[in-house]
Amino acid sequence: MGSTVKKRRGRLRTGLGANKEPAQTEWVVPVRWLKQLIAVFLIPPSWIITRAFFSSFSTAAVQHRFWASEEFWFFSLGTLLWIITFFGLPRPMLLYVFGHELTHAIWTWLMGGKVRQFHVSRTGGYVVTDTNNFWISLAPYFFPLYSILVLLLYGGLGVFVDLEPYRCWLFGLVGFTWSFHVTFAIWMLWNGQTDLIEHGTFFSMMVIYLVNFSVLSIMLMVACRDVTLSYFGKELLEGAMDFSNRFLHLLRLKVEWR
Repeated sequence: MGSTVKKRRGRLRTGLGANKEPAQTEWVVPVRWLKQLIAVFLIPPSWIITRAFFSSFSTAAVQHRFWASEEFWFFSLGTLLWIITFFGLPRPMLLYVFGHELTHAIWTWLMGGKVRQFHVSRTGGYVVTDTNNFWISLAPYFFPLYSILVLLLYGGLGVFVDLEPYRCWLFGLVGFTWSFHVTFAIWMLWNGQTDLIEHGTFFSMMVIYLVNFSVLSIMLMVACRDVTLSYFGKELLEGAMDFSNRFLHLLRLKVEWR
């Protein structure tokens, strides 16, 4: 049984000229159209970071035996346990809806807004805020709240207690909570969400994809010591050059065909 997660947000329009009608000679481009154009330009960086991630992962797995590390196996174990839970046991809808709405609230505060109402139940939830943008609307689909809470708890306790011997369990919990985030995000998006429609489905999906792969790449660099920031940056640069070469090659073929 799916969950209907509803968001009700209001935008307060203040300031001089807030309700002033545009001049007849003014050319106004709808924001929705502009976002779809931006989404097209997000395709190259999405392709580049995807290539960099899989290239880095394959290199680490083959040359540095990352697949044999404790970090990889505990993360995989956490992922497997969550998949069994998601498909084999009653889904914790209340926990998901609470995290979903709390993420909206957190990003509202990060954007300088205020949360007027916060409602959560097993069948859905909503937040009422004084501001809204696509970061607030799409945050639950790319911001793994429970994984971040696990990392913050680990880091906070690590100040007082030596948790290095339990580092492998950290990756198990991150794998479990991150899989929680991914499976529920895919499931909710598959069932249709107004969060995407509000800002344009194509634009929203591109933002969600790009940010999620960015988070996944950061997790890979943290888990695998051989995938450093400079190494991943090199992979990004090679991906950008590869993409530009492919694009120029297609342009040349098109010109020759004409």
